[in-house]
Amino acid sequence: MLEDLGVTQLAEFLTAYLGAWPGTPGLHVVGSEVRIRPGWDGRVHDVVGVAGPQTAVISVPPDEAEAVRDRVDSWEQAESILPEALARQDSPVYYGTFRWTYQPADLPDAGIWLPVEDPRVPPWLHPFGGDALITLIGGEYAAGVGIKRHHASGLEISVGTEPEHRGKGLASKLVAQAARWILAQGAIPIYLHDPANVASDRTADAAGFPDEGWQILGTG
Repeated sequence: MLEDLGVTQLAEFLTAYLGAWPGTPGLHVVGSEVRIRPGWDGRVHDVVGVAGPQTAVISVPPDEAEAVRDRVDSWEQAESILPEALARQDSPVYYGTFRWTYQPADLPDAGIWLPVEDPRVPPWLHPFGGDALITLIGGEYAAGVGIKRHHASGLEISVGTEPEHRGKGLASKLVAQAARWILAQGAIPIYLHDPANVASDRTADAAGFPDEGWQILGTG
């Protein structure tokens, strides 16, 4: 039952995030108005793709969809062909690990929610807006989570820990705590990271975000 709910929430988010999520096998290139509107940070993210085990969607501005569809036949081809198809040879494609969960790890809470304007919240969390989830040790910031509010159906977690407080499990506890809060809002928690980032990989695993082989792509 929980798994069915999670998959439904994920499909709803991906449809809003990309413009479509057919759920049928193969690569789908979608021209979406979402790609010409400001995202969570006020910037336009004009090329975004997500691939699951069987389905992949690359979302681009509507007027570029035909050119991409004609040139890119598979998810794996995107890295080498997408920049040329978009006439942006100086914009390399990057891939990231895309994780989500409907059942975060049962870890103890490690933080409190504070408005980003609070003086104890460090500058890196200010662009997220709203409230940030913060661990304070001795009254000082030790670790924190910002929420990328992509859409009401899906919220992305970003986490950072001060060097002197790493290795204590704070990041995974904060991520699991934030995921429970996101689920309580009726949304699906999302966690993205560079595949080479071993620390993020461990944090995601410990927080209950399994690596199901999903990927995300964008352009630099």
